[in-house]
Amino acid sequence: MYLRKVDGPRAVTLPSGQVMTRADLPDPKTKRWVASRKAAVVRAVAAKLITREEAMSIYELSSEELTAWAQAVVDHGEAALKTTRLQRYRQP
Repeated sequence: MYLRKVDGPRAVTLPSGQVMTRADLPDPKTKRWVASRKAAVVRAVAAKLITREEAMSIYELSSEELTAWAQAVVDHGEAALKTTRLQRYRQP
């Protein structure tokens, strides 16, 4: 079996005890961002599976966008990443 050489870890253990690998990340060609995909990227960056810069490069995200996702998770949990919940959690 051949494993492609990657910088950084191949898998990390999340605080919940769940193991997350690079295979659990969304496809780099993702254009439709649902809450579960956003949460996967935020979890991967927080667990240092991928770097912040790597996530922004792979998924073509702005720094502000990734920061907003991470802050929403910190403030209100992963449910805040749903588009239908934006009005409830967004500050005026």
